[in-house]
Amino acid sequence: PGPALDTVFEIGAPENAEPVLRAKLERGERLMGFGHRVYKVRDPRAEVLAAAAEQMYRAEGDMALYELAKHVEETAVTLLAEYKPGRNLQTNVEFYTALLLHGLGLDSDLFTPTFALSRAAGWIGHCLEQQAYGRLIRPKAEYTGEYGRIWQPVAQRA
Repeated sequence: PGPALDTVFEIGAPENAEPVLRAKLERGERLMGFGHRVYKVRDPRAEVLAAAAEQMYRAEGDMALYELAKHVEETAVTLLAEYKPGRNLQTNVEFYTALLLHGLGLDSDLFTPTFALSRAAGWIGHCLEQQAYGRLIRPKAEYTGEYGRIWQPVAQRA
């Protein structure tokens, strides 16, 4: 997720989004935070993370970075449609994960390890199941937790 946030910081202001992103695409660079091997539409996790980021930055009283990221997202999707027609490259989970982790005070060097650690328990569980059954598993998951929870700044939590 770090490189996605690096791009937002490199752009710095909404008026720079199109020229910076266009230059990257002209050089054949990938736009980090966009495209997914499985999802050919906007990553559904990005929807949830975008809403969480908006709520978090609004609660903190500083929407500047979120609004810049939102503009970068819109510009990137438009330019990707122009430069890579037929690919339908949309926002992926990394784009808003980076914004959230940054907002929580994590250094961008820790984004990838945090991403990996969040999956470690699942990976270990899968390895143990695969070892026990002697075959690869293809798990299906369904969220059964609470919906509509309200994000609270850490200082206000009980």
